[in-house]
Amino acid sequence: MVRIYLDAGHGGKDPGAIGNGLQEKNVVLDISKRIEQKLQAYKNVEIMQTRTDDTFLSLDQRTDKANTWGADCFLSIHLNSATSNLARGFETYIHNGLISPATVAFQNLIHEEVIKKIGKMISSDRGKKKANFAVLRESHMKACLGENLFVSNSSDANLLKQDSFLDMLSQGYVNGLEKFFGIERTIRPPTDNNSPVTNGELYQVIAGTYANYDNAENQAKKLIADGYNAYVNKKD
Repeated sequence: MVRIYLDAGHGGKDPGAIGNGLQEKNVVLDISKRIEQKLQAYKNVEIMQTRTDDTFLSLDQRTDKANTWGADCFLSIHLNSATSNLARGFETYIHNGLISPATVAFQNLIHEEVIKKIGKMISSDRGKKKANFAVLRESHMKACLGENLFVSNSSDANLLKQDSFLDMLSQGYVNGLEKFFGIERTIRPPTDNNSPVTNGELYQVIAGTYANYDNAENQAKKLIADGYNAYVNKKD
């Protein structure tokens, strides 16, 4: 059993970074919930979150909760901000002290998989960094903190307001966790359009009905990018 701890930064009286109509605490909670929802499709995974609503917890409370639970990893979700509104992009952090090679590998995979999902939509991969952040220093397991674009930049903020972008971003984190821990989906995606892989039973998922063909095609492409076979069928 893999225990994954998701830490949505800030909350309650602490809004985090504010800019362009966004409050960090709200967006990171949305991302964290999306990651949890996607992870529910995997076998042998347990998930705990720092918070599931607009609640304030201290830094010590966050790491104490993860340490007591015995998490296998600590994934902290944040947004960035800067005095210059030109600063943009995605970056990840691990502790700058004594860390295990597994922690470095954890950051490498998380960063790589997120960039695979959103790299074409953002202007800058700001790289993999180290810092003396409390949640990285005090957690007793592999820990990584993601700074998911800048609320102080209007272009980044516009992306963070889009459900489709947040879904791709959260999928990147899930893909990194899947590869690092080797976790498997409860039901694997089908190998072709006519042969779902199940235990003898068939289940159909309808992703949506669209009046515009381009919108339908774009949705199919998103499903394919997530590892599923998808096609557009004209509705009678």
